[in-house]
Amino acid sequence: MTNAPREIENLIDLMARLPGLGPRSARRAVLYLIRKRGLLLAPLADAMHQVAVTARECVVCGNVTTSEVCEICTSEKRATGELCVVEDVADLWAMERAGVFKGRYHVLGGTLSALDAVGPEDLRIPKLVQRVGDEGITEVILALNATIDGQTTAHYIAEELEGRCVVTSLAQGVPIGGELDYLDDGTITAALKARKAL
Repeated sequence: MTNAPREIENLIDLMARLPGLGPRSARRAVLYLIRKRGLLLAPLADAMHQVAVTARECVVCGNVTTSEVCEICTSEKRATGELCVVEDVADLWAMERAGVFKGRYHVLGGTLSALDAVGPEDLRIPKLVQRVGDEGITEVILALNATIDGQTTAHYIAEELEGRCVVTSLAQGVPIGGELDYLDDGTITAALKARKAL
């Protein structure tokens, strides 16, 4: 608790909820923004409002976009027959940052988890199976995090897609317990190129 006005305290509390920011870091960030209000705070507030109004989930793949269907899904150049399955949008962006995958994506929205009561119907797995048939997908690349839940999800998807297309997964380069968003571009590139059938 500080002696700041309620509006500023509220902003600090909201900032402290962001990943990687605690109360102290949030306080420092807010004070910096206030000092740079014309240069940074006002444009940031405008940008955040714009995103709050326009951001939505792509109805095809689950990527974040400002239109109904994202640019990756509408690009004819990306219609390669390859579909890369990721847990969340941060993983999709990590794959795109590496620049080696030229197909389309499918965002699951998480992983199967018995502890958290997350089943296939809670994720975008049924939509994935439908896309494989509807879009003539020849290969599904499972780019899931190398965690127990990620591996469980990968095996479940492989069973669901058996006989429908080739199912591969990222291979070397992704450590056990690693998450795609924290990997460098070279590691993602090596893992994608060395994928193997499940």
